[in-house]
Amino acid sequence: MRIKTLVIASAMAVAAWPSLAQEAAPARIAEAAALRDLTLADAWRLAEAANPAIRAKQAELASAEGVRTDANALLFNNPELAAERTRRDVPREGLPDERRQEWSASLQQTLEIAGQRGHRRDAADAAMTALQEEIAEVRAQVRIEVAQQFYRILALQQRAEVEEQALGLFESTATAVQKRRAAGEDTKLDANVATVEAERARNQLAVAREQLLDARSDLAAKLQLSPDRLPKAGGDLRPVALAPYTLETLLGQSATQPRLRALGAREESARARLKLENAARYPDVTVGVAVGREGPTSARENLTTVRLSVPLPLFKRNAAGIGQASSALTQAEISRSAALRDTQAQVRSLWSKLESLKARVNRLQDRVLPALLDNQQLSVKSQRAGQIGLLELIVVNRQALDARRDLIDALGDYQTTRLSLELAAGWMEGVLP
Repeated sequence: MRIKTLVIASAMAVAAWPSLAQEAAPARIAEAAALRDLTLADAWRLAEAANPAIRAKQAELASAEGVRTDANALLFNNPELAAERTRRDVPREGLPDERRQEWSASLQQTLEIAGQRGHRRDAADAAMTALQEEIAEVRAQVRIEVAQQFYRILALQQRAEVEEQALGLFESTATAVQKRRAAGEDTKLDANVATVEAERARNQLAVAREQLLDARSDLAAKLQLSPDRLPKAGGDLRPVALAPYTLETLLGQSATQPRLRALGAREESARARLKLENAARYPDVTVGVAVGREGPTSARENLTTVRLSVPLPLFKRNAAGIGQASSALTQAEISRSAALRDTQAQVRSLWSKLESLKARVNRLQDRVLPALLDNQQLSVKSQRAGQIGLLELIVVNRQALDARRDLIDALGDYQTTRLSLELAAGWMEGVLP
């Protein structure tokens, strides 16, 4: 085989690699459709149906709904009904004992007089709101984690494709050099260099496949898929459009993200519980009415009794309940303020990282890859003119491979950082329906 033919074939193989800025070939689109690749929407649907964290959080709704139902009751205490029947034997001198049948019935109700019902209802409503926001946060967290794993699989799939192409290129180069060395046209150094490059490409392909297998297994576990159904991601790793937000938008949005809304609702619930415990210092009033019949048969008496009882709050003033509720409110306020401060800092940090990744992707797409393609064409001309040899050609091919790897890694990091930023800022468009 002529070295000129080898150079032209190598250059054509590298130049034929589709850049990430181009659309997939129709053959690959048809292959993806035939394989029924898992889409991100499918992954989200499966994750929500099977994720134990979401189901466990949703199971708490029954408890919160029961608390709210009790809080909305007309009265906190149930009425108490009592009935009594008495048989009385009255001794009489010189006569048999007189037997009397007497009875009484009473109904009493304990009433709260310090507005406890309203405070209890406010606390239950705020707790329910907090739980609903926490469920939304867990759903968003699960979707972001699934999306990050999905884009990781996409990146590793493209990385494996690049490594397969690299292996084919360097194996063909090594085979051609071995033939030329046998014919006395190349040196042992050229043969060794070509063999090493082929083995390195084989090793990198094995590493990429191992990482892809691990990523698919992790996603299958999140989606509760069987081990024989490892998902293959279908989609595009590139950003499809510019982000529809600015840093100022995200900072303003971050204060209303589900986690902070949940913490705010927990704070309101704790404040209402503190009011409830303060109101508990006032004694509950118990009102009752009783009717009965007493006395001898010849002079039966009908009795109607109205009772009013109030415990005297002399010793127990609910200090323990007030202290615990006050501590809970303080902790809720601290948690919310700390979370808000940390969220703002996290959004700024992730925004800076995203801007850096965006600039890196643009450099690789707009400057590095076009320059490397130009180098491929120049290397063909230089080889034809006898100005470069095999080692120089391998360097050019290696640069092209490294640039493709760098671009894939940068795009994967970009998508992961973008999702983390949107989760931190509470930007739920496209994450929650």
